[in-house]
Amino acid sequence: MKIRFAASAMPSSGVLVMLAGEGTALPAAAVKAEKAVQDHLRKAFAAANFEGKRDQVSDLLAPPGLGVARLLVVGVGDPAKLKPREVELTGGTICGLLLSAKAKDAVVLTDLPGEPAVPPGQVAALVASGISLRCYTFDKYKTVKANEKPKLEQVSVLTAEAAAARKAWSSLEAVNRGVALARDLVNEPANMLYPVALADRAKALAKLGLTVDVLTPREMKKLGMGALLGVAQGSVQEGRMIVMQWKGGKAGAAPLAFVGKAVTFDTGGISIKPAAGMEDMKGDMAGGACVVGLMAALAGRKAKANVVGVVPAVENMPSGAAQRPGDVVKSMSGQTIAVLNTDAEGRLILADAMWYCQDRFKPAFMIDLATLTGAILVALGKEYAGLFSNNDELSQRLSEAGAETGEKVWRLPLAPEYDKLIDTDVADMKNIGGRNAGSITAAQFLQRFVNNVPWAHLDIAGTGMDAPKSAINPSWGSGWGVKLLNRLVEAHYER
Repeated sequence: MKIRFAASAMPSSGVLVMLAGEGTALPAAAVKAEKAVQDHLRKAFAAANFEGKRDQVSDLLAPPGLGVARLLVVGVGDPAKLKPREVELTGGTICGLLLSAKAKDAVVLTDLPGEPAVPPGQVAALVASGISLRCYTFDKYKTVKANEKPKLEQVSVLTAEAAAARKAWSSLEAVNRGVALARDLVNEPANMLYPVALADRAKALAKLGLTVDVLTPREMKKLGMGALLGVAQGSVQEGRMIVMQWKGGKAGAAPLAFVGKAVTFDTGGISIKPAAGMEDMKGDMAGGACVVGLMAALAGRKAKANVVGVVPAVENMPSGAAQRPGDVVKSMSGQTIAVLNTDAEGRLILADAMWYCQDRFKPAFMIDLATLTGAILVALGKEYAGLFSNNDELSQRLSEAGAETGEKVWRLPLAPEYDKLIDTDVADMKNIGGRNAGSITAAQFLQRFVNNVPWAHLDIAGTGMDAPKSAINPSWGSGWGVKLLNRLVEAHYER
């Protein structure tokens, strides 16, 4: 879909969309229209009780003289109280309306009356962003297009601050491409996206200026990554460690580090999962997908920060070569782990990835993302990701970024009492802590591989795949985390 910004131009076809504020008689775009047009709108609004409230829609036959047959007026609420996130959601709502109308092109007039809380150029860019995110589809494997959904081909966004809108859109577009990439990776079937294929997708991002290295099993064995290799050994698909670097900050400055779990398919291994719903386990790499999408977003918008993305990628399969419940593996840190349940594999691969990351890069902070525990769904459902951290400032910043982007997090505790639940006589630790506090004991396990780096763990089992749909997310693979972490970097760590 093509999006363009302009200061003025009336459509000759397609659908015309106007934004309206609550409590204003007419949309700002209609104030200078001919009197007959204004009278037509006033009568239509009165008949439909349209008041410009948030997400209120008036779908009209366009008055003569506008050059279109259809006019959509969408309410945004009180412009003086408007938030950027709300504007982006309004863009998604507009896109949904246009798709329902089977429109191929549209013009959207975004300027609002009075002194809106969000500047006009930013309003236009955020509306375009919402439209872009909502238009995402994943249909590459469909061969029969008879019932293909209508696609919006072109949108012209009109605002008095077109230059400011283009500038704001350049960054938003890069982030949206990162979100789309993350969604694509999560939606891909596991026979198409296995560890080597995921590594190839990451290597293709070198065109954006990223440095991408991929560690093979032989290299990981030399480094002592017994925890990761133990998970990978049951599959014919070899594991990989993907290491991406963006060097946009000051030379020598400590990088920001993001680590994403990428189990491209998780059967549970010998501790095999039930068959019902196992097909969803292609999404057990949503954390890794987020990190890949985030690195693409940061490089795409030329972020002024040094950033590292580390993605341990494996397939967890049962076979004669698979590790067994009761096996003991030695991690890169030198700590030993009793594998009591092979379906608690994500923490094993993260253990080596996180140790490698902090040991090699000495980051300013380290954040990991993982579809780690079903227990987080019990605790938080699908609206919030679980947040665990050893650093209050980092936690607060993540919470604020979550509120701004809509990718919300909720902090849960870490404590020595929980840590004791993963102690065992057989090894330094075991990889499960029992039925109670499952998300917490998983985080306690990961903390043993942090080595005092400021760190946060995001358990995204409820948000990374099959998350609730929204005005800007129509996809099973949500791309959750890209916008959150981009905002974190943008707000606090760029100079």
